[in-house]
Amino acid sequence: MPSVIIGLALLALWLYCLFDVITTPEQDVRNLPKFMWVLIVIFLADVGALTWLLVGRPRPRHAMYAAGNGGWARSGEAPRGPDDDPEFLRSLERRLRDED
Repeated sequence: MPSVIIGLALLALWLYCLFDVITTPEQDVRNLPKFMWVLIVIFLADVGALTWLLVGRPRPRHAMYAAGNGGWARSGEAPRGPDDDPEFLRSLERRLRDED
């Protein structure tokens, strides 16, 4: 029974990594072309899946610079929503008063 659970867990890891490689944009893949990562994950199974997770997977967005790559700034500043902007709230209140 434990070998069945371990086998299912390894299959789930392999499928997750294969799907992750396929759906990751080409420009975000690290160290090798995307096509090579697909081949590595398919033919090397669990070793390829672990290698993808450790070496090929894109870095988290919060670790990237904001300039041109869609990530946050390294300063630790999280994006603000419009409801956190006092100027937006004042303009919204003015618009609501004008409609009445």
